[in-house]
Amino acid sequence: MSIRVEPTERPDAWEVQGRGELQLAVLVETMRREGFELLVGQPRVVTREVDGVVHEPMEHMSIDVPEDYVGAVTQMLALRKGRMEQMSNHGTGWVRMDYRVPARGLIGFRTEFLTETRGTGIAHSVSDGMEPWHGELRTRPNGALVADRQGSVTSYSCFQLQERGTLFVAPGDEVYSGMVVGENARADDLDVNIVREKHLTNVRSSTADELERLVPARRLSLDQAMEWLREDECVEVTPKAVRIRKWMLDPNERQKAARRAKAGAAPTK
Repeated sequence: MSIRVEPTERPDAWEVQGRGELQLAVLVETMRREGFELLVGQPRVVTREVDGVVHEPMEHMSIDVPEDYVGAVTQMLALRKGRMEQMSNHGTGWVRMDYRVPARGLIGFRTEFLTETRGTGIAHSVSDGMEPWHGELRTRPNGALVADRQGSVTSYSCFQLQERGTLFVAPGDEVYSGMVVGENARADDLDVNIVREKHLTNVRSSTADELERLVPARRLSLDQAMEWLREDECVEVTPKAVRIRKWMLDPNERQKAARRAKAGAAPTK
C-alpha cells in the first residue's frame, strides 16, 4: 500500500515512490529474500511545482534529549536546514525542542542522532506541509574509500588503510573495481588498493612481523547503506550480500565526470 511505481527513460529502471526510506527498505529487503538482484539509488523526496517555484515536503520534529547533548543536536539540524521553533527546559535535566526540517534532511538523521546522544535521545516527526526548496544539503561530510581493482581483501592492506577511515570490509571479502570499501576520514573520495599483499623478503628482524591489530569492520545494514549514499553511489542488493558501489565503476570515467561537473559549475566570465 501507498507505493507507486513509475517507468523511467531506461527500460530496466523504475522510480519507486513510498512513505519514507523505511518503507522502501522493507520493499527492497522483501525482494532480496525472494531472490532478486537489484541496484538502489539515493533516496530523494518528491517535489512539487507551485506557481513556478519548486516546493519540497517539510517535517515537524519534536526531540527530547538530556541537556548535555543539546549542542550536538542543534548543530546536526542546522546542517540539515532545520529551523528551531521552540525549546523548553523544565529543570529536570531534559530539554524538549521543536523543529521544522526539510524531509530530505532527515534521511539518515536517526542513526546519527542515536549515535550522538548515546541512545538516550527521543525523536518524533510528522509531515507538515510544503515550503520552497531550501537549497543544497550536505548531510555526509566524509568521502568514500573505493577499491581500484578486483581481488580478495588482505589483512595487510586493511592494517595500512584503517588510519585513512572506517572500513566496511574484512580480510577475505571479495571486492571489485568501483566498490566502496570504507568511509574516508576526509571529504573527498579516495581510490585504494585493498587487495595488496605483503611482499616476502629474505631479511628478517625481531620487529618485522609485529602483531597487526585490526579494527573490526563496520557492517552496514540495508537501511544504513541507503542512508549513507550520495548521488554518484548506489546499493547493490543480492540474496547473499548488500554492497555499496559507484554508478561508474571505472575510476577514469569517474574523474572525467567530476571534471565535467566542476567545469559546468564554474562561473563564466
